[in-house]
Amino acid sequence: MKRLLPSTLLAFTLGLSASLLAQTADAGNWDALQPDRDQVIASLNVVELLKRHHYSKPPLNDARSEKIYESYLKLLDPARSYFTAADIAEFDRWRTQFDDLLKGGDLQPGFTIYKRHLTRLEEHLHFTLSLLEKGVDSFDFARDEHLLIDRENAPWAKDKAALDDLWRKRLKDEVLRMKIAGKEPKAIQELLIKRYRNQLSRLEQTRSEDIFQTYINAFAQTYDPHTNYLSPDNAENFDINMSLSLEGIGAVLQSDNEHVKVVRLVPAGPAEKSKQLAPADKIVGVAQANGEMVDVIGWRLDEVVKLIRGPKGSVVRLEIIPASNAPNDETSKVVAITREAVKLEEQAAKKSVLELPHEGHSYKLGVIEIPAFYLDFKAFRAGDPNYKSTTRDVKRLLSELKAEKVDGVVIDLRNNGGGSLQEATELTGLFIEQGPTVLVRNNDGRVDVLADENKGTYYTGPMAVLVNRLSASASEIFAGAMQDYHRALIIGGQTFGKGTVQTIQPLNHGELKLTLAKFYRVSGQSTQHQGVIPDISYPDEVDTKEIGESALPEAMPWDSIRPAIRPEADPFKPYLNELKARHDHRTAQDPDFVFTRHRLDLSRQLMQETSVSLNESKRRAQRDSIESRQLAIENERRKAKGEELLTELKEEDENALPLTDDTSKKPEDDAYLAETGRILLDYLGLSASLAKH
Repeated sequence: MKRLLPSTLLAFTLGLSASLLAQTADAGNWDALQPDRDQVIASLNVVELLKRHHYSKPPLNDARSEKIYESYLKLLDPARSYFTAADIAEFDRWRTQFDDLLKGGDLQPGFTIYKRHLTRLEEHLHFTLSLLEKGVDSFDFARDEHLLIDRENAPWAKDKAALDDLWRKRLKDEVLRMKIAGKEPKAIQELLIKRYRNQLSRLEQTRSEDIFQTYINAFAQTYDPHTNYLSPDNAENFDINMSLSLEGIGAVLQSDNEHVKVVRLVPAGPAEKSKQLAPADKIVGVAQANGEMVDVIGWRLDEVVKLIRGPKGSVVRLEIIPASNAPNDETSKVVAITREAVKLEEQAAKKSVLELPHEGHSYKLGVIEIPAFYLDFKAFRAGDPNYKSTTRDVKRLLSELKAEKVDGVVIDLRNNGGGSLQEATELTGLFIEQGPTVLVRNNDGRVDVLADENKGTYYTGPMAVLVNRLSASASEIFAGAMQDYHRALIIGGQTFGKGTVQTIQPLNHGELKLTLAKFYRVSGQSTQHQGVIPDISYPDEVDTKEIGESALPEAMPWDSIRPAIRPEADPFKPYLNELKARHDHRTAQDPDFVFTRHRLDLSRQLMQETSVSLNESKRRAQRDSIESRQLAIENERRKAKGEELLTELKEEDENALPLTDDTSKKPEDDAYLAETGRILLDYLGLSASLAKH
């Protein structure tokens, strides 16, 4: 871990004027919340570190100030539900001044805006509780009203009366969702009163550190989404930029307005093995074993993390809103997960054999599934000759598959979130003769080339690499190298697009994680933002607008640098159009591919809706219509596969992803894997046919 904090920087910050450090304690609920000396010094350190060491080194000027302002408002009030137009008019005087304020260590405007937000939140909670005290039956659900749900670009409320009306509608919507889900009025009232009283209680515990962290993050995240400030309390416990690997259940989470959302599952972790949690699911409640479910809507990410973490072997229950629900359907379910450490051997690469008939012949294809790029550093450093690593395991599996005389190999990188860069490089070396594997461009413009120095190719046979949206980082480096060397067909979904490198810099107060380098493929193309584009694409299994680097605000752009290898003739290119045509023809009627396309089409249609009806009969009719369409899509798949049709959607059917792995199933039952094998066999047939001529 680098330590880039110069001693001269600390010396400079100690010469601050007393006026910037003065503490005030005016009357009022929030006036005592003021920046302290350590926070001011830390803010100046952050300014200097970003100026000197961030990869992009963008200037801190008026244009950046406007970005900081917009970023801060979006962090505090993403749905424009708390600030009024008058509040914004008051704040606008600082729109182009945040650069100068931060350079001078003046944090007061950031604190002022946050404290106004606290005031509005408090007003909202008291107003909502006053409505709830009247009883949820006081709402008129026969009235024809609508609530705008896509409020990212909505106008700010013109006054307090407009805010009250918005808050009334939001509460009415919450009540209506629960009512349609089957909850009794009394239970709804009790739950919501408890939720809002808890939020009010937590609001009153706000510290100046909460304000400072949010404000400095609004500044840092205008550089890129992976650059962020961690307060002293949170530096060791979690990554505030929503990139948190939770100890205990194995999930990566991020904040999503008032919810906490699952980004991905750690391979072989408890959540992944449970098959009960999926990317984009929202966590709305947490309970310990058989204890009371704690409503966590509106909680901070770190607070939710503390509830989810726990000792190995203990059970945590999560109340979730499945991502597979229709948009605006907040029907929840409870899942139980036993906390445990992720064992290295459970993340190990494993093989299977895919047997497929093709053009009158039977073929065997070796499949190597790689859940993560792992390396037992401790054993490696200790000189243990039997240390475990991705490359060593894959080499052994390839040897076994060669002995079984397979006709080709599929490397399955679906859901592989990355890991060891060293392993991505060494694994690439098994499939190429020799040469560069990945380029790393640093913040000074220097390009370091990582390469396979060993001559010779361990496996020279036909190969395909299967990826999806959750294939990230090291997975993208390997897949990109295989594509650039024309060593394998890349098949599946556009990958995640995480192509940047971060380091942790200690501060006098907390830490700064900042981006200081970028990965590039040997072709010179960045993996950032765009990821790896497959040669042949499959329908998305997750919404790419919700998951992936491009879904993050201020994600650094894709670009390219000078390539590290000379371009050679692509052996796949002459056949790609024919391969795509055959793939399209096959999957046009394939039940699983049709199912995925139809589900995705339905989801995208529903996502375009910007408002919801608050009329109960209309809302129920809308829900029934959506469920009817979902049932029709599911039964279409079942009919095509000769399975029993459903009369209603059961929870487990509604939330199932038919293309996910199941250890009890044969590889041939995995529609995406089997189709990848057929595409590879198509290529072998086409290329052999051309060779004969």
